[in-house]
Amino acid sequence: MSTTEPLTAGTTFSHPALFYRDADEFLAGTVPFVLDGLTAGDPVAVAVPAPRLALLRAALGPAAERVRLIDMSEAGRNPGRIIGEVLGPMAYGHPGKHVRIVGEPVWPGRTALEYTACVQHEALINLAFHGRSATILCPYDVAGLAPDVLGDATVTHPVLIVQGQTQPSPDFDPEGIVTACNLPLPEPAAAIRFPFGKDRLSAARRLVADHAARAGLDEERVGDLVLAAGELAANSLRHGGGEGLLRLWEEDDHLVCEISDSGYIADPLAGRRPVALGQLSGRGLKMVHYFADLVRTHTSPVGTTTRVYMRR
Repeated sequence: MSTTEPLTAGTTFSHPALFYRDADEFLAGTVPFVLDGLTAGDPVAVAVPAPRLALLRAALGPAAERVRLIDMSEAGRNPGRIIGEVLGPMAYGHPGKHVRIVGEPVWPGRTALEYTACVQHEALINLAFHGRSATILCPYDVAGLAPDVLGDATVTHPVLIVQGQTQPSPDFDPEGIVTACNLPLPEPAAAIRFPFGKDRLSAARRLVADHAARAGLDEERVGDLVLAAGELAANSLRHGGGEGLLRLWEEDDHLVCEISDSGYIADPLAGRRPVALGQLSGRGLKMVHYFADLVRTHTSPVGTTTRVYMRR
């Protein structure tokens, strides 16, 4: 049954999608949510693209100083880092408090390549924060997004807010989305191939560095890609049968670095969870997500392929 009552945040986890048609509906759905949280003493963060961040900052006035404001178009350029770098520090960083977050990972202008990672991210939010005392409100621009994107939002969110009315989603099935996103990755037209083992790890890193420099990445980005590729290759040696295959190619405005091996990643949140201070394991894949502009992975008991995309 739908209701026109304001969205309230309880002591458990909630993940509603807010469908808005214009700036007024965006503000009507987010400003009361933020202000109610501040009144209740909840830590509040807003992570939305810059234009809507400016709208919300202006509407909140002086109260904006008490909100953590994040440009999602920068912090969430790689959807795989949003849970670990944007949402996680808030949701995990305030024990004993209910946390409120406005997070908009999908906006008009996202590429089809990015969107698959976005919908996977939205599904994984439900797993990552299950049992946490948090509400993560996800706005969706009805006027600017395709109907199938809005349809996916009904599958990744248990609650929908449409024209001020709140109702449960009859299509909620995040596990189905996680499975649907874990598909074999399309083959590139052409790629440099470099099989490696322990004795060829340094050579693999040099190959990545040389190819990245020739592709036009600046020195800092070359270093970022070498670190990401090195972490993936090291994982292949430790967990992927002791060897792997490196491939490199250029695709549209990206340089793509791919590592394949015979390992299997059973945890769909690997590399996405916040890493505790002093924790030694779990940092490699998180570092890959941090440095990359996009990460796509296909894993099965037969093997794992991870692609790292860097904008040129």
